[in-house]
Amino acid sequence: MSIDRRHFISGIGVLGLAACGVSVPTAQPVRAQSLPDDLRPIRTDAFSAWVRAFRPRALGNGISGSTFDAAFADAGYIPGVVARDGNQIQTRRTLEEYLSIATSDERLEKGRAAIARYGNTLNAIERRYGVPALIVAAIWGMESTFGEKRGLIPVVSSTATLAFDGRRGAFYESQLIAALKILERGDTTPAQLTGSWAGAMGHTQFIPTSYQSFAVDFNDDGRRDIWSDDPADALASTASYLSRNGWRSGVPWGAEAGTSNLSGNTIQPQAGGVRFTVTRNFNVLKTYNNSDLYALGVGHLSDRLGGAGPLQGSFPPDANGLTAADRIALQTRLTARGYDIGTIDGVIGARTEAAISDFQQRQGLTVTGQATRDVLNALR
Repeated sequence: MSIDRRHFISGIGVLGLAACGVSVPTAQPVRAQSLPDDLRPIRTDAFSAWVRAFRPRALGNGISGSTFDAAFADAGYIPGVVARDGNQIQTRRTLEEYLSIATSDERLEKGRAAIARYGNTLNAIERRYGVPALIVAAIWGMESTFGEKRGLIPVVSSTATLAFDGRRGAFYESQLIAALKILERGDTTPAQLTGSWAGAMGHTQFIPTSYQSFAVDFNDDGRRDIWSDDPADALASTASYLSRNGWRSGVPWGAEAGTSNLSGNTIQPQAGGVRFTVTRNFNVLKTYNNSDLYALGVGHLSDRLGGAGPLQGSFPPDANGLTAADRIALQTRLTARGYDIGTIDGVIGARTEAAISDFQQRQGLTVTGQATRDVLNALR
């Protein structure tokens, strides 16, 4: 069975917030205190009416009244969730940029530390499910930077918000019911049931229905706890997911074309760039996120975490004629001038563009914010 865990957060739409009514803030769990104001649950008359109407449907799906009432005691409408759902912009990264981010020096350093700490657990998971420890670790790194970014938004509130006022109400109502079943079973508490704005949860970002189907209690404590600081259940649940979606033990995900005797399909996601030979396990990775770039990111990150070096092939210059080495040199020189552009990785993001704009303005140049040969030369 092949199931795309992440299809539910794709798409672009525009939704209004005008019909929300007068908002009254409610008391928040401690973990929600660090959330921006627009991601904190609030009460509105319209949302409260929807919750009352939803209650019989939830109870009809096996949720007890006590579980429902506890789940919604501090729940509310989250305006920022609707805004993000209505304004999703799929950033079009090239494969070169995507892999630079996926295997940044910082991510590799954190990944090696995480593997050193949890190597025994990862190896035990590999023995049970037949999914390589490094593949599971790579997904962990891609999804939450090895547990650092698990999401703090209350899942009951986020899924209820999208069921009430979203583009896919029926879908998110099914996610909400699945989230309530998590609470009914006692796997976690309402305060700890947190995730991304779209309801993806834990170390490896399971949506509630995927959790119901694939999550496991690896440490045998009676709970399938993918939220705690101990990542064992989350990592094992990811291996369970891949195994049940067809992962074949002993078969690599793929390799850079020409670097091995691997047989399979050949793909070249970026014109003029590196080509890869991929196996059936590459398609299994795509069930986790239906994207060639994502699956290549996981595969290449797993290789790098295992000690492999960078890709041997090269990518063509970007639209402005700069190679990755040029872009890294540009970022390095901006940093030397005191600009905070974040990670020096050759990927031109908003912070680099802002730094370029400021530099151009200070130098009396035309302000474009674009990384070009002229800007690189001016920085010399």
